[in-house]
Amino acid sequence: MPTAFASRDLLSHAALRDAPVRWPRPSALETPLTVKPAKAADAARALGLHTVADLLAHLPRGGGEARTLAALTPGEVASVVVEVRSIRSRPVRRRGMRPLVEATVADATGVMKAAFFNQPWLERRYAPGTRLILHGDVQGRDRFRVRSHAPTDEAAGGTKAMAVYRATEGISSTQIAALAREHRHAVADAVERLPGRLRAAQGLPDVPAALTAAHFGDHESGRRRLAFDELLVDQVVQLRLRAARRAALRAVALCDPPTLSAAWRDEQLPFAPTGDQHRAMDEVDADLATQRPMQRLLMGEVGSGKTVVALHAMLRAVEHGRQAALMAPTETLAEQHFATVQALMPGANLSVALLTGSTPTGRRADLLGKLASGELALVVGTHALIEDAVTFCDLAVAVVDEQHRFGVRQRVALDAKAGPGLAPHVLHMTATPIPRTLRLASFGALDVTALRELPRGRRPITTHVASGERERERAYERIREELRAGRQAFVVCPLVAESEVLAARAATAEFERLSAGAFRDFDVVLLHGRLSSRAKAQAMEAFASGGADVLVATTVIEVGIDVPNATVMLVEDAERYGISQLHQLRGRVGRGKHDALCLLFGPKESPRLRALAEHGDGFALAEIDLALRGEGELTGTRQSGLARFRAARLPDDAPLLERAHATAASLLEADPDLEGPEHALLADALAAAEAGPVAA
Repeated sequence: MPTAFASRDLLSHAALRDAPVRWPRPSALETPLTVKPAKAADAARALGLHTVADLLAHLPRGGGEARTLAALTPGEVASVVVEVRSIRSRPVRRRGMRPLVEATVADATGVMKAAFFNQPWLERRYAPGTRLILHGDVQGRDRFRVRSHAPTDEAAGGTKAMAVYRATEGISSTQIAALAREHRHAVADAVERLPGRLRAAQGLPDVPAALTAAHFGDHESGRRRLAFDELLVDQVVQLRLRAARRAALRAVALCDPPTLSAAWRDEQLPFAPTGDQHRAMDEVDADLATQRPMQRLLMGEVGSGKTVVALHAMLRAVEHGRQAALMAPTETLAEQHFATVQALMPGANLSVALLTGSTPTGRRADLLGKLASGELALVVGTHALIEDAVTFCDLAVAVVDEQHRFGVRQRVALDAKAGPGLAPHVLHMTATPIPRTLRLASFGALDVTALRELPRGRRPITTHVASGERERERAYERIREELRAGRQAFVVCPLVAESEVLAARAATAEFERLSAGAFRDFDVVLLHGRLSSRAKAQAMEAFASGGADVLVATTVIEVGIDVPNATVMLVEDAERYGISQLHQLRGRVGRGKHDALCLLFGPKESPRLRALAEHGDGFALAEIDLALRGEGELTGTRQSGLARFRAARLPDDAPLLERAHATAASLLEADPDLEGPEHALLADALAAAEAGPVAA
């Protein structure tokens, strides 16, 4: 990390140079921010700028040297200083979206198109002749997607660029920069939380110097210093959470030699486990053998065999005379798991039951009685498993599938099912490979096992991006070829029913259209989340048994659906989905002995769709997804943890995160409770951070 600045550099500012030496006054940073006129004050509040502290934390999103247009390279993020030649707004095809503003801009070296999204007022603000600094993504030789922008006095093609702040209608980046300059002296009141010895060892400037650099000098170096603070606090929180859980809760140690599980794994499974599966089961065994509750995240490529590892963990509980449960987020997925577990069970003497919100009253009462008495050892279900009425006799192992779809409270409720003073061993599963950056930032409280190796026999899936009616007709003919050969197909739509607001294909309408048109000679069934449980079960049974040729569905089929005879999938409006979701969807095909095809209908220039067409490795796609989304939410609202960072930018700061992780581990090893006086301010910051939500 560059260290070319320090607090002594503050002396270059006259107001600070002439001020008497004093200690920082953090309370001064809570002074309300005065912004005029009233419209700008309202806009500032909308950005979260209420106090001087908020203003200092509102770091520039760009800055440094501007590039010339001729020097830009497609795919990079850059800043340019340009002059507006022309500007216009044009409607966007999707209903409900604001017009796109597109400007022709130029400097001394060239001309390009700059696109501004969701800011229609800019057509009036940036008249031809306006000089701008733009920060954003170079999408082609002459196309630029603007992330942030501001007017500037610099000549187009110059090399000096001002700091660019996130702004909104009512207050511009220039106005925010002026506010920052007005309150420049306030950086002296910023608190340095890290002890001097740690900063010296890491070569870190202090926080006042970093704030000064971030706003008024070397923007990137200052930001990275402040980002290290954020990431270090986050990693200490994650590691302390992990240690606290291990210290506070006790689980039953499942340490007897394997009997039932060994016979099942070595003799009764219809296939040989992969090397990754063997390694995962060994890691699970080591966790289960201690009184420290297992908290392991099992992430696996689509079709990598996570259920086999989960069933092994559950059988380890059963052979110790205890109970195990598998909880899934939807009834469809729970039913699929139930069928899979039954198919893989080692013998008829071991019963397993399904408990969901749709379980009939009489059947439910019987299951609850058997769970409470211990007569039922294995249960698969949904949220119904954590309802107050459900009591386990001796729950020792819990498997939580697609764990990011469950909230912290729901996982705590599952812990409570083990009885007073105890917690179950928990194996969390996800079919979304999670990059190491995201794992450290959001799942640091969990041990992680990855299944990368696919079972033998999985067929390759060829993926094409398609658009237009000509390619649609070719796609339908390709699907008919598969159907005539005795195979089956999925058609996936983003909506259940047609919408006046959203311009996208709906499953119900597509079902009617395809049944009467392109696939009228075949049996077509419909599946979506609004159907009754009985209707959903009938549709799935018809398709799984081969009685239906085409399944038109929503993303209810995203995970857990296993139909080996399905060889082709068509996804409508594919740009509406994330990379990981599309990868999971296409994982529903290619599970049999025939090659498979996935057709994604959407814009061919889409980076996400191109990535899916070029890559079949879910782990590689997860890295690409994180890079494309930046600080977006990869695994669900507030679950990714990335959005809580103000200075850190992931995945760009992945090396910084690794460094913060190592520093946090060393810090806690030397002073686990941060009781040393040199850690007092850091402990205060941690107390505030630990009071907020942490995904784990």
